[in-house]
Amino acid sequence: MDNVRIFDGHNDAVQFMLDYRPDGRDFLARSEAGHLDLPRALEGGLAGGLFAMYAAPEQEPVDDLTINHEGYEVRYAEALHSDHARRQIDGQLSAIEKLIGRSGDKIRLATSVGEIEAARHAGVFAVVLHMEGADAIGPDLGYLDSLYNAGLRSLGIVWSRPNIFGYGVPFAYPRSPDTGPGLTDLGKNLVRRCNELGIMVDVSHLNERGFWDVAALSTAPLVATHACAHAICPSTRNLNDRQLDAIRDTGGVVGLNLAVNDIRADANLDEDTPLDAVIRQIDYLIARVGPEGVALGSDFDGAVMPREIKDASGLPRLLDAMRQSGFDELTLRKFAYNNWLRVFSLTWPDRS
Repeated sequence: MDNVRIFDGHNDAVQFMLDYRPDGRDFLARSEAGHLDLPRALEGGLAGGLFAMYAAPEQEPVDDLTINHEGYEVRYAEALHSDHARRQIDGQLSAIEKLIGRSGDKIRLATSVGEIEAARHAGVFAVVLHMEGADAIGPDLGYLDSLYNAGLRSLGIVWSRPNIFGYGVPFAYPRSPDTGPGLTDLGKNLVRRCNELGIMVDVSHLNERGFWDVAALSTAPLVATHACAHAICPSTRNLNDRQLDAIRDTGGVVGLNLAVNDIRADANLDEDTPLDAVIRQIDYLIARVGPEGVALGSDFDGAVMPREIKDASGLPRLLDAMRQSGFDELTLRKFAYNNWLRVFSLTWPDRS
């Protein structure tokens, strides 16, 4: 297993970087806080990943969680003003640039499959820019072009709140992902422009009608960077069988989300979630989407992880559990690394 390299389809480490916030963590130094930094990434076999930029509200909501005997519901988050969101995204872009600059070529920004592979062969960690929620982008889409020029290669249209492009799913269980209207006309324009530029469109956090709008419009494979199977855990954040089939039929990828509340059938926020529960999700997704369509989308630093994995350094334990469950070496390598690069190659134009 030592030779299996891993590419992760989603993490929220940017939110906690010292280069972004004075009380943050130095990504270059090992920490016991959170899930991801460079030493733990390398210990866990990570070759790189999609790093999510995300705009938070000015004030985090309080008392927005309701729990009853059936499950839970989080009050739907309010839309953000684009200027407020853009200031944060600009700050995060600057922080990533500073981090790469002071890493001494231990970290590189990658904008193509070739650059990811070159970094891997050089033993350098590859950062691919993703944005979770298009709140910072205005209706003229000009900022999207600026982000592309800065290195953005993956975009989630929404987080779990509305914006001018569409509607995210409110966090709830048990509940269907069909929670409201789909993409707006501006959202449809956004998908078309992403296709033109070669930015991967991420359907994570998008409600079901929005998903089908993307499916009808996009010329690229359908991708969910971090999600699980609704058939096992019926939370709004998970994908139902029809959605999984559509991802399969377009040659897309589902990044397995390690968030325990989306893995477990009971959706409990419990670190003592056994690896057997994670394997059950992987089994189901591969059976539905195929071995070429399932990868890792950890949600490190954005969710509660199973205790047996704990953080990025624990990823070899997940691969060991997959092997013990009967997955062959080829399937392991597809899940760990190859499937992401395959879908990137189908989405990002070769401009060399």
